[in-house]
Amino acid sequence: MKRILGIIVACASPLVAGAQEKWLEFKGKEGPGKGKHVVLVSGDEEYRTEESMPMLAKILSHHHGFDTTVLFAWSQDGSYIDPNNGAGIIGWEKLDSADLMIIGTRFRAYTPETVKHLGAFLDAGKPVVGFRTATHAFNGGGKIGHIGAGEWGLKVLGEKWVNHHGGHKRQGARGVIEKGQEKHPVLRSVEDVFGPSDVYGVRHLTDADTILLRGAVTETLDPKSKPVEGGKNDPMMPLAWLHTYESPDGKTEGRSFCTTMGASVDFLSEDLRRLIVNASYHLLDLEVPVEAKVDFVDPFYPSFYGFWSGKDGGIWKERGLKASDFGLGKTPVAPQPKGTPDWPYLPVKQ
Repeated sequence: MKRILGIIVACASPLVAGAQEKWLEFKGKEGPGKGKHVVLVSGDEEYRTEESMPMLAKILSHHHGFDTTVLFAWSQDGSYIDPNNGAGIIGWEKLDSADLMIIGTRFRAYTPETVKHLGAFLDAGKPVVGFRTATHAFNGGGKIGHIGAGEWGLKVLGEKWVNHHGGHKRQGARGVIEKGQEKHPVLRSVEDVFGPSDVYGVRHLTDADTILLRGAVTETLDPKSKPVEGGKNDPMMPLAWLHTYESPDGKTEGRSFCTTMGASVDFLSEDLRRLIVNASYHLLDLEVPVEAKVDFVDPFYPSFYGFWSGKDGGIWKERGLKASDFGLGKTPVAPQPKGTPDWPYLPVKQ
């Protein structure tokens, strides 16, 4: 059985990444992804994509050859990373040269820059990987063509925000391969997916969508816990799927992959990281590796999910994070948010 919690399995890469003022850029090494550009968009108040996106970008660039760019949400004055600022993502223009977008935002605003650059990306029918709150990545007014901010998840990924199907911070999620999809390329060497974030409710997928994994609600947050008995897992909710979207201008079709897992702490699961890497290969029409390498490039110390609020910027202003703080050889360590359960599997910096 594979390790569920891959803690630290690789040292920092010697590859030098150009840390721009407001985003991170990693030049890909040799690999199948050479010449392809992946933009990873962070920006959520709860599930710590500012931690997970740099980690995934390093894996994609160092192990697989992709050029990667990580975008962050910034404070109103642009002086520090602030995921609580719903209109604060800077760098949407990086999508102009992107072949793939990976997004995990939560209730972000459609700004003029979003409409311009994300709209052009989608009108070109380019692929999208979304996780966790990407089903409700945007909110509020404004439209990109026929896609309103509140319609983003349903129209681009196949699902919107529904509910917490499992017990929040009490029950975990285990991936169960959908019958008949055992040999799908996206599931290659994906066998043991577990996360302490709960299973989301999913109601709007259609027969045109390809369900790859279902989510078994587990009794506890222990990676070894069993699925709960009774109707909660009958049927099990879709956990990962492929979807085809219509471009905002209605002229092109594009492909997307979505999983409702994706809290930063969920990515301690080796096979969840592999699922994202495999989906990236698949959507870019690249041959998915037999067992994609997903070892951490730098140590990874994710914080448990939860909200950090406070006046005048709160903890975000206090931390004063810059994009370069997530560069190669660096891993910021965050305090655990209020309400974090006793979960002994979090790696601790020595």
